[in-house]
Amino acid sequence: MLKLSEPNLNTILEAIVFGAGKSMSVPELSELVNKSNSEVEDALNSLRSTIKRRKDSALQLTEVSGRWILEVKTGLSPFLPESFRADIPQRLLPAAALIAYHQPMSQAQLVDMLGQRAYDHVRELSNRGLIDRRRDGLTRRLTTTRRFAEYFGCPEVEFRKVRTWFREEASKMGLTSAQLAASLAPDEQMTISEFSENISATTE
Repeated sequence: MLKLSEPNLNTILEAIVFGAGKSMSVPELSELVNKSNSEVEDALNSLRSTIKRRKDSALQLTEVSGRWILEVKTGLSPFLPESFRADIPQRLLPAAALIAYHQPMSQAQLVDMLGQRAYDHVRELSNRGLIDRRRDGLTRRLTTTRRFAEYFGCPEVEFRKVRTWFREEASKMGLTSAQLAASLAPDEQMTISEFSENISATTE
């Protein structure tokens, strides 16, 4: 009976991140593979380079706010069936809109607007790679990421330019930041794709 050789760390990490279907931090991965943080981080950087060199690869390994995710290359998104495209849960839309509109904003300010649930929403948005949350004194500084801009169809990725674009589009719809967030609340039953269509319709 043939004995299978143990795959290298890069291969194991690729399988874990792919199978997880979500972003994972270095400490989380270190615990799973029983390796040090530095070993895992080196392996992830090596894996990212390997994937970049693969001819016609559909995937890319991305690190956002200290978390790693294996995802379809952004240039392929328009060619995927609508049902295959990632979506933002309805409950996260108000927080996402407020962050985009007011960024860079403090987490404390978002909590004032949305209440205690804002903590969970920020954590989930960050885990999905949609926002960057960096420690700033006793709170966190929140800004949008490249992936956020792609979800909302924004032609810019730098957060200040995303803020300008988001405010301009909200203004075209005659909405303040509060009104925009309210229109995206769960009881409105508006999906992210529908919201994106509304945004696009104002620019046509």
